[in-house]
Amino acid sequence: MAIRPSARWRARVEEEATELAAGARAPSDAFLSELFPESLLAATDGALHAFESEVGTLQGRDDEQVFEAIKRVVLALNEINEDHDGAGYETEEREQLCLYIDQALTERGIDVAALAARRGISRTEITDDWRDW
Repeated sequence: MAIRPSARWRARVEEEATELAAGARAPSDAFLSELFPESLLAATDGALHAFESEVGTLQGRDDEQVFEAIKRVVLALNEINEDHDGAGYETEEREQLCLYIDQALTERGIDVAALAARRGISRTEITDDWRDW
């Protein structure tokens, strides 16, 4: 099962905190708790959980229903990013979120390449119509 990017980010924040507490990292080298505040992690996790739940019901559904699910998660992530001054998701995080969306769909039996091709786009463009981050 695809691991939510927010879970990976949370693990990195926790690892950094452990290193700080142990003296293995200088406070001047610690930045992850600022890059990934709890509010961003919790909101992102919630949006991705909702997407997972919805995608679980989509196998065998028409393309428009799948794209509506993609649209909903992307718009939710847009809002989360905006709530964090438009800086919640940087390049690496954006790539991880897009990959996660693709993987979540694939794991639930949706052929993402075929889905995208029927719309005349590549699989890497399935979020582009709505994505601001």
